[in-house]
Amino acid sequence: MTAQTPIMLIDSPSLYFRAYFGIPESAAKTADGQPVNAVRGFLDMLAHLVRTRQPGRMVCAMDHDWRPDWRVALLPSYKAHRVAPEGGEVVPDTLSPQVPMILDVLDALGVTVVGATGYEADDVLGTLSVTQPGPVEVVSGDRDLFQLIDDARGVRLLYIGRGVAKLEDCDDAAVRARYGVPADRYAEFAALRGDPSDGLPGVAGVGEKTAARLVDRYGDIAGILAALDDPAAGFAPGLRGKLDAARDYLAVAPKVVRVALDVPLPPLTTELPVSPADPERLLDLAERWNLAGSTRRLVDALATRSATS
Repeated sequence: MTAQTPIMLIDSPSLYFRAYFGIPESAAKTADGQPVNAVRGFLDMLAHLVRTRQPGRMVCAMDHDWRPDWRVALLPSYKAHRVAPEGGEVVPDTLSPQVPMILDVLDALGVTVVGATGYEADDVLGTLSVTQPGPVEVVSGDRDLFQLIDDARGVRLLYIGRGVAKLEDCDDAAVRARYGVPADRYAEFAALRGDPSDGLPGVAGVGEKTAARLVDRYGDIAGILAALDDPAAGFAPGLRGKLDAARDYLAVAPKVVRVALDVPLPPLTTELPVSPADPERLLDLAERWNLAGSTRRLVDALATRSATS
């Protein structure tokens, strides 16, 4: 494969959570009744992406640390509502056993999977987006990854907020049209707006439109904080008060929201295989977990892509 062959970077947790909640457990079980809905859905999503986007390279990113200490130290509320009573992330009991199954199938296929201690999958994706030769397509339902879009380097986000079949191929213009800010300012915008799903409170009383206007006028949160100290900056009194009350939060929130771009990663084999790396093992896994249809669709998609590339 040449350096110009597109690489697809998969936000694996985003896909398997979406698959788990999108397919009823009753519709996908092993012979002994173990749910495999997340596995089946994940593989079918990959098959659809390979068939429709024709990537030549692929890496699946994993969460080795879904709530890194360095982010929590900056903002203790970060994902705090998702911490289980016994520690760790709140994950459905029937989803947890399916994640190792997904990893086993990907390994048998020969698709590269990578994570990093102390970092989320988002950070792995961010680092790969700036270190891998483009064009790059990041696949995720996480809005925070809009910040990775870079038209100059050919980095796009295939946003699956409405599902893989209705993915939105997003460049900088798409982010501007949706939120009123450029992609490289999305983290600043998100910090101002907040995101309850990640435990980011945002600035009380500042919604998307106001956040976009602030970013447009002052460039970033550092610029906003500097302007707060300037009586001539022109803030409405109410808005100035809201921002002033949120100074401590604003001092750390951008660092929490920004995706790391410097995660230490090992050398990776990114080329998608023409055929499974271990066909006998893949067949065994498919039979054991009742995944024959899904694995066949993905194998066929890989073969078709290889034949037409």
